Amino acid sequence: MLQKLIHWSLHNIFLVLLLTFFTIAGGIYAVMKTPLDAIPDLSDVQVIVYTDYAGQAPQVVEDQVTYPLTSALLSVPKAKVVRGYSFFGSSFVYVIFEDNTDLYWARSRVLEYLNGVTGKLPSGVTPTLGPDATGVGWVYQYALVAKNQTLAALRTLQDWTLRYPLSATPGVAEVASVGGFVKQYQVVLDPRKLQAYGISPLTVMETIRNNNQDIGGRVIEMAETEFMVRAKGYLRNLDDIRHLVVKSVNGTPVLVQDLAKVELVPNERRGLSELNGEGEVASGIVVARTGENALNVIEQVKAKLQNLKGSLPEGTSIVPVYDRSELINRAIDTLKHTLLEESTIVAIVCVLFLLHVRSALVAILMLPVGILASFIGMHLINLNSNIMSLGGIAIAIGAMIDAAIVMVENAHKHLERASPGQTRRDIMYEACKEVGPALFFSLLIITVSFLPVFTLESQEGRMFSPLAFTKTFSMAAAALLSVTLVPVLMLIFIRGHIISEQKNPINRVLIAGYKPLISLVLKAKKTTIFLALLMLAATLYPLRHIGSEFMPTLHEGTLLFMPAALPGMSVTKAAEVLQQQDRIIKSFPEVESVFGKAGRANTATDPAPLEMFETVINLKPESEWRPGMTAEKLVDELDKAVKMPGIANSWTMPIRARIDMLSTGIRTPIGIKVFGPDLAGIERIALQVEQAVKDVPGTRSAYAERITGGYYLTIVPDRDALARYGLSMSTVQNVIATALGGETITNTVEGRERYSVILRYPRELRDSPQRIASEVLVPTENGLIPLGQLASLRLEQGPPSIRTENAELAGYVYVDSGDRDIGSYVAEAKQRVAQQVKLEPGYHLSWSGQFEYMERAKARLAIVVPFTLLIIDSLIVLLSVPFALVGGIWLMWWLNYAWSVAVVVGFIALAGVAAETGVIMLIYLEHAWRERQLEEQGQVTLKDLYTAIIVGAAERVRPKMMTVVTIMCGLLPIMWGTGTGSEVMRRIAAPMVGGMVSSTILTLLVIPAIYALVKQWQHRLK
Repeated sequence: MLQKLIHWSLHNIFLVLLLTFFTIAGGIYAVMKTPLDAIPDLSDVQVIVYTDYAGQAPQVVEDQVTYPLTSALLSVPKAKVVRGYSFFGSSFVYVIFEDNTDLYWARSRVLEYLNGVTGKLPSGVTPTLGPDATGVGWVYQYALVAKNQTLAALRTLQDWTLRYPLSATPGVAEVASVGGFVKQYQVVLDPRKLQAYGISPLTVMETIRNNNQDIGGRVIEMAETEFMVRAKGYLRNLDDIRHLVVKSVNGTPVLVQDLAKVELVPNERRGLSELNGEGEVASGIVVARTGENALNVIEQVKAKLQNLKGSLPEGTSIVPVYDRSELINRAIDTLKHTLLEESTIVAIVCVLFLLHVRSALVAILMLPVGILASFIGMHLINLNSNIMSLGGIAIAIGAMIDAAIVMVENAHKHLERASPGQTRRDIMYEACKEVGPALFFSLLIITVSFLPVFTLESQEGRMFSPLAFTKTFSMAAAALLSVTLVPVLMLIFIRGHIISEQKNPINRVLIAGYKPLISLVLKAKKTTIFLALLMLAATLYPLRHIGSEFMPTLHEGTLLFMPAALPGMSVTKAAEVLQQQDRIIKSFPEVESVFGKAGRANTATDPAPLEMFETVINLKPESEWRPGMTAEKLVDELDKAVKMPGIANSWTMPIRARIDMLSTGIRTPIGIKVFGPDLAGIERIALQVEQAVKDVPGTRSAYAERITGGYYLTIVPDRDALARYGLSMSTVQNVIATALGGETITNTVEGRERYSVILRYPRELRDSPQRIASEVLVPTENGLIPLGQLASLRLEQGPPSIRTENAELAGYVYVDSGDRDIGSYVAEAKQRVAQQVKLEPGYHLSWSGQFEYMERAKARLAIVVPFTLLIIDSLIVLLSVPFALVGGIWLMWWLNYAWSVAVVVGFIALAGVAAETGVIMLIYLEHAWRERQLEEQGQVTLKDLYTAIIVGAAERVRPKMMTVVTIMCGLLPIMWGTGTGSEVMRRIAAPMVGGMVSSTILTLLVIPAIYALVKQWQHRLK
């Protein structure tokens, strides 16, 4: 069939070229339409349920909101993990779904289950779905800076001038605000005046709530014109609130201003932001919708911000503090340059070996057609251009033109020995027919050998499936083009004076050096095989000294510093610590800007307590760094500079951190989750784990969450006292919520702006348990009485926040292992923990973070890799693959690379390429042996076999070396690359480069020796 396809192509040149033109046009269109991103979207399918329960302690939020929600959502179809977070005044429930679940199907299922549980929640508490995005969607962040504007004015600009226009940008899920001050109207009650007038706080609250509305009165008709009736009553300013009538005494109104002081104050803050150590700022976070083209979203957001600058007050500027488009452009540029370098090197190799430019054009022209064909495949399956998808093309380039090289070289050979009168078309057909089918299947071997990568799941699957797709597309295109376009290009370009193989200086040097070696091998076949096996055994030494990790660190050009303080830190202290750290970090010459955030932004994608900091550190180009400085050294220096008592540091990258937190809930490379029935017991075990892992060599930091370290003022009503005064529990609790908690009564309507109105006691009357007991008054039938007569007040410790996983209480221990490989670190840490930590009944540990991914990938690859070997011809595997591994392992050891999913993917790719080089050698050995048998009419001797092997191996060394050199030279630009994404790509390329060296030795020396032994045994030659 393949021979017929080659024959059809050579006799239908116009149709082949027309189809090629359409392929090129389709490829160019696909390149223009393919979205760009830095890395594949690694985030799990996630639905967030956010519930606001203002003023409530974490334990109240957990008991009344989070636990009912998590227990109900555990039954959602395809949900694999349900994580709950209970913070002061807010609840977050994250439902993580199985891979390949449609996001909007998942959101609709969660909504269905929410409908069934809403009735079990406290009155007025309504859970809402978060945006159709995750923390990984934080693609752009900016700060508002102005010397002549207050933080309140800047936050107002962010909330009401910038946020909504940016939210309307295509692809934006939401724009979250953080930092600055949100305006709030506060009614500060005077308890003595309340007592004098006999008015309870609840009465004042109802008065304000009932006097804040506009209303319509339908229409009236006057003078043949319809007038719509409206009655205005919205609260719009301080005076509107002050002049509300609470009560009338003998015809004299008692106004709110007679009972309280009405003032404009900042709302309670659970998050703040700071820039460059110079002070607080208001800022915004642009969250891209899941699956959107991140680069397009960022560009449109920038354009919108440029248009909105005119609406800002004079002297106010928008400062970008995180821009993922820079990473995306750097990553894509790196791969573009690599592809260009590879193509150029491959072209030069072809010209040098063939010494015929027009012949080299066959391979050179086939290459871009194959690449464009792979882009068509990417476009059809909606695959982004990123470092992994383009990396698949990059590692395939050398192998893509192997068939073209061998077929062109074979055509040269046929032209040299063509009989007179034979047409060029017939010569090309004979040359293509002789090696084309075998080469087609050898390319298919490379294609099929990579298919097991598709069996990887979760993060590793999402990371490498784009690379597997594009490499498969590239090799499949190359296989098809090798039997269609390549014969046509050969017919068009291979003409004119062709230098014979014997006159080619490179070929003469190769043959001169190789012939003595192959002759020696044939004299000492068993010794050659023994030495090869000895070399294979020696590989055990580097193999034992190679560590393991999930994935090499992808340097994003931006660092994320994530220190965690002890619970109970006030917002004032958090601002002070954040500014000190940012100022220190900004003093480093490698740092461009520093943007710090403490607590949470106003988004469901950010479940952060106030004591958790996130500092985005934008770095200058490496060319501007101090001599000898590396990213690892810089992190070490920064870590030492910002160490503070009571604060545990951890360092990562923005995208990496958000992916980790989404997938496992752990923000460091390694984490230990402690599960149990009691928070105190969980904390006790977590602290033991922290001490155990701190002593493990390589530990940069270890921090166990203090899950019972929060501070509480507990008010316990006396039920007997309530009964004496005829009071209900709800009456007392409403007074506490109003007087102390500042419960929101209503919201003012000021044009497009909305601000809350709260009611509470003066700070000086609620700043200690004693003052609260004596000054907070509870209304009874006999007047107002102090709260202290109805309840006891005491100071206690409790949970600052509560975490659950699948409705089970959990505590986290965060571990940063620095530069040590994760595999050996976790193995030693597990041993230490097992020795030093005694688990009580009902408690258990789970190791998580990147280690969790690595273990899962290791288990899957244990099945995938043997399967990869089985789907390639068994003889070729037995000969080619083990010796290909030799060079790959030694090069890994020399470069100090650890085992990772990237490295294993490189070895899988190497298996296919090694098999292909073995196929090419066997093609020539079989052809030479068959021709020798025909010449001797089947009466062959051992000498004839050796002669055939020397002809098939030594005299055809040029095409074999061309395929090896083009593959290796195609990989070298990846090996010496230093741009964004090169850390991952180098680890894929390293096994292939090292493996090609040892595989070449096998192909040129060991395979001929084994081939001779096999044929000698088959034919009983003497």
